[in-house]
Parts: sequence; C-alpha cells; structure tokens
Amino acid sequence: MSHVFPRHTKAKPPIAVRGEGCYITDNSGKKYFDGSGGAAVSCLGHNDPDVIAAIKGQVDQIAFAHTGFFTSEPAEQLADLLIEHAPGDLDRVYFVSGGSEAVEAALKLARQYFLEKGETSRHRVIARRQSYHGNTLGALATGGNQWRREPFSPLMIETSHISPCFEYRGRQDDETAFEYGRRVANELETEIQRLGAENVMAFVAEPVVGATAGAVAPVEGYFKRIREICDHYGILLILDEVMCGMGRTGTLFACEQDGIAPDILTIAKGLGAGYQPIGAMLCTSEIYEAIENGTGFFQHGHTYIGHPTACAAAVAVLKKLTGGVAAGVAPLGGKLDAALKDAFGQHPHVGDIRGRGLFRGIELVEDRGSKAPFDPKRGINKALKKAAFEAGLICYPMGGTIDGVNGDHILLAPPFIIDDSHISEITDKLQTAFKAVF
Repeated sequence: MSHVFPRHTKAKPPIAVRGEGCYITDNSGKKYFDGSGGAAVSCLGHNDPDVIAAIKGQVDQIAFAHTGFFTSEPAEQLADLLIEHAPGDLDRVYFVSGGSEAVEAALKLARQYFLEKGETSRHRVIARRQSYHGNTLGALATGGNQWRREPFSPLMIETSHISPCFEYRGRQDDETAFEYGRRVANELETEIQRLGAENVMAFVAEPVVGATAGAVAPVEGYFKRIREICDHYGILLILDEVMCGMGRTGTLFACEQDGIAPDILTIAKGLGAGYQPIGAMLCTSEIYEAIENGTGFFQHGHTYIGHPTACAAAVAVLKKLTGGVAAGVAPLGGKLDAALKDAFGQHPHVGDIRGRGLFRGIELVEDRGSKAPFDPKRGINKALKKAAFEAGLICYPMGGTIDGVNGDHILLAPPFIIDDSHISEITDKLQTAFKAVF
C-alpha cells in the first residue's frame, strides 16, 4: 500500500523508472513519448548529461545556503544570464521554487511597490477569465478558471476578470482580428474606471494561455493596447510566462513576439527543465529601486529561494536554450503545426488547432460548424488522455476550455530536442487515440 497522497485517489499511475531523451519508461518496461513535457516542463527532454553534470558539480561544492545569510555563484550567474536576455527594463531576479510561488511573489511585490511610493489604496488585481496563474491562494484568486477557484473562494482575495483574447471563441463575424483584440483589450480600461484607477495595482495575463484554454495566442496588437492602458493609469503589467516562456513559443520570452515588455514577469517550468524545482520573478529597475530607496526589505521569502543546486541546473539549461536550442523551436513548431493540421484539420470533432512554437492546442467540439462543445459529462478530454497514454503518448488534456465548465482540449508541449520522426510519432499515436475515443 502506498502512503503517497496522489493527485487523484481513484487513479493508480504507473511508476516512472527511467527517462531518456523524449521518452519515459515505467516499471513494466513500457515507453511513453513525452508529448507534453510533463506540463510544458521538460524542454530538454530527460537525462541531459550537461544539466546532470552541473547538478552533481554543485552538490560537490555546496548544495544549499540560506539566502538570509548568503548568495551563491549559481544564483548570481543565473540572474545575470536572465537579465542579459530579458526584454525591456527588467533588471532584477527573485528566485523561487516554482510557478505559483513566482506569481505570489509578483503580487506581493506589486503591493509593496505602491506602499513604498505612498499609493496605499492600490491593491486590486485585474486578470482574465480562463486564465491560470497557480494554485496557491493569491495565484488561484488571480486566475480566472471557475472550477479551480470555486471550492476555495471564501479564502481568496477579491479580484476582477475581463474577457480573454480568444479569437476562435470570441471574435464576431463583422470584426477583423485587430478590431476584436482592441475591443477585448479595452475591457481593461472599463474595469479600471469602474474600480477607480487609484485602487488598482496590476493587470496579470499569460502571453499565450496554457492549461485552461489550450495554447491560445493573442491577436496582433492586443498586448500593445494593454500596455498603453496600463501606462496611462499607472498600473503594473505582470506577465505570467510560467508555462509559455523559456523558449516554448519560439522566443526565450513569449512577450517578445508581441513587441512589449512587462513591469514584472514570472517564469518556471522550462527554466529548470524538470531537473530541479525552480522559478523566478523578474522586475524592472524602477520597482527594485522603490524598495531599495524605501524600507530596503521585500517582505516576502521562502526557505529554498535561490537554492544553489537548482540555480546551477537552471544555468546549464539556460545556456543550452540561448546557445541554439531555443532558436530551433519556431521551425520545429511550424512542422508540428502542419502535421497536426494535415492529420486532424478536417476531423469532424476538431474545432481549432492553434499555438506558437512547440506549444500547440487542439480544441475538441461535438460540431465543427456551430463550435458546439461536448457535454462535459462525457469527459472527452479525459478519455483522450487515457487512450493516448495506452498508445504510448503523454499529452495534457483539460476540460472547461470555454467557460470553466464546457469545452475540451488537449495541449502538446514536447521537448525542444524532437525531430521529424518524433512529430510523426505524435500524430500517429494521437490518431490511434482519436479512433479509440470517437
């Protein structure tokens, strides 16, 4: 009998015993192609010798030193590398252990920034429906996924949610893509005015929405308008790149493709590539200096922030990403997109195939013409996950794609080390799963 508290008490997963390249092998000897990189984590695949060597080398020197007393060489090096490649005026890096922690840190820094400036009434956060920003209470409150939020709503801070930029579901027939993006972006200004700009501290968004909507990228011009609105009202723009960042969409930072930079940015997942738990919050020099020239103390922290071994692993990962691996994501993503559209583009139950780079979503519908979703009780996304797993493919399914209740999609986020044969393997095994379910 296991004493592990699992994600789901009514499911007994196999035991993973080995990872090699794009594959995971379980204790029965069965191999699975890791088509979602876990949860868009394993960007370099499994058993990368350079990252493993970096971890071993750091453990031989010093595995852990508490940041209340010390910094470390790997933390300093990793911060320098991130800022060297970061967009806009991002200038400081605060290390954490994962994505939810990164978002919590971002929210608390935003609040303290305005306190240091004397704008004490600024506390409200605006985000978007069908977003996901983590499972800790502040991050969960910021996220706009209804079924995740509902059980814990009495415990959460009050937040506002505007429409997502979800062209497949939201653009009207008489609108251009640009006009649609402008319309939903302007909802931010309306909500700021409703709350009173003096009470709003931040707008939070994923540049490409991951888990809750399935690789939904914005239309052109959407985020430029969002940036304009934030600047006009003196509100911080926090971009959550925990899932879509670190090369996943074809550039190291996902927001680069929209021609903007945030005031605060969060990363995790691909930063450590699964080899160590690590995340980070990046902020501008202006925000940092408000703390430095004020109290001097960011009132936040966890035991394992800036963990030397985790940072050493991330340095090795980031060097590979910036050394050419991330540059290959866009062309590989184009091949994967073409292969998915060739295999499933005319499938009667595929409504949309979308995404950027090696971050691809397939939205499943009961009727293509009307875009009508399946009855949630059918659990289509769960059935596809199970069928794909039996076929030897790991994909990332989710329900509630449209409104937190209705809608199904699967997310693909394979390692950046895939080749043409792996793309064929993904589509072949996915076709096997589709046949089993539909």
